[in-house]
Amino acid sequence: MAPAPPEDLQCAANGNCAAPPRKPPPAPAGGDGVLRWLRRCVEAAGKGFAIGAGLKGGLALFSVLVRIRSRRSPRSRKAGAMTNEEAVVLALKETLRYGLFLGTFAGSYVSVDEYIAAVWGRKRTARWRSLLAGLIAGPSMLLTGPGTQHTSLAIYILMRAAVLASRCGIKSKRFGKICKPLTWSNGDIFLMCLASAQILSAYILNQDSLPSSYKSFLNKHGGKDLTILQGVKDIVNHTALNNLAGIEKYYKSVGVDIKLDPNMKVPCPIVHGNQSCTEHVFSFLLQAYGRAVPVYVPVYLVPALVVHRQHLMKRPYTILGKSLLGIARSSMFLSVYCASAWAWTCLLFRTFQSANTPLVILGTFPTGLALFIEKKSRRIEISLYCLARAIESFFTCLTDAGLCPPILQIKRADVVVFGIATSIIMHCYAQEREVFRSKYLNVLDWVFGVPPPLDNEGKSGYLPDDEAKRCQ
Repeated sequence: MAPAPPEDLQCAANGNCAAPPRKPPPAPAGGDGVLRWLRRCVEAAGKGFAIGAGLKGGLALFSVLVRIRSRRSPRSRKAGAMTNEEAVVLALKETLRYGLFLGTFAGSYVSVDEYIAAVWGRKRTARWRSLLAGLIAGPSMLLTGPGTQHTSLAIYILMRAAVLASRCGIKSKRFGKICKPLTWSNGDIFLMCLASAQILSAYILNQDSLPSSYKSFLNKHGGKDLTILQGVKDIVNHTALNNLAGIEKYYKSVGVDIKLDPNMKVPCPIVHGNQSCTEHVFSFLLQAYGRAVPVYVPVYLVPALVVHRQHLMKRPYTILGKSLLGIARSSMFLSVYCASAWAWTCLLFRTFQSANTPLVILGTFPTGLALFIEKKSRRIEISLYCLARAIESFFTCLTDAGLCPPILQIKRADVVVFGIATSIIMHCYAQEREVFRSKYLNVLDWVFGVPPPLDNEGKSGYLPDDEAKRCQ
């Protein structure tokens, strides 16, 4: 260190020196920094749009192709039904809306994040900046349509946020003991059992509480005609059986001649006709497996052809073998899940010689044990997806019964829930990155860029994904 000049030593001795002027705070960024921020915002918005449009567009394309294939004959189309041209136009609109939704979410999050960092400092605002940016970006969900509710999606994202928050709590010194029960290895199975009790009970007793698309899925894989479900519902609710003739007519159309007792107390004859409960479980299982395979073929083969195409060229037998094994395993899970729902309810009905709502709930609870068939890495995804559907159905039932608190009857509660969930997720992404699985973290890094170190105040923008990998 250089010695102080004589003038400074004399001022210090006399004690009448003015304090040296403070250095002005550094400017938020120069022209290059602004350009980097702008580039990050544009890139995030473009990548978000690509993800939203790609996912929704792929699903819409598959739906349109299935529709065209099933309605080749003009006579097969019902009066007043949507034409194929109208379905294509609707699919394009939905694709554009979801692209704008995720593009606007990514762009607005990055804009708010960069603005706060530029004005108040990146390190100073690190603890709350991403939390606020995620919350502000949440209302971008409205771009999917002002009258379109996405309650299931919002609840699912909230469940994902809760999982991340619980992981943060587990590794926290303050909340580690409180979150200790969350480390239970089979917690995903328990969540699946809870979700199954609500979903399958609603499938039998109150289908109107389920989203229309999910209701169609359950009606297909539940394997029972609506007249049969109505008959079971009448017995469970202890109402008059007014549609026995319709149930008998349905069974006659499939080659089963049956005469039902209007005074029956147990609905097993309605569920499986002349079969015994045991025979019905095995025959239903085989039929359910045939219905489940087409569901999982695209789930496993499309990633193999698109995501793992390079490995597919090098190791085709390994990749295809894993895909076929995944299809067989997931199809077995879905078929066992559906078959066990009827098996458990029949067992309880026969045991107690009665049918009521508590027995239906109790009988559908152990159905979630079928999730043990799936891979461990897929269990939490499936259980959280089903739990989101179950929560939506549960609160719909409460609302229909007039028991839902007024505070929960917000017109666009899905947007509020989505905003809260994204604020938690983006906070964890910026502050607790280790709680993410690598595949999710890679996607977020690709969209938003890798966050810079907190001690680097001069860094005005996030690193692009490819640049970050070179630096590591």
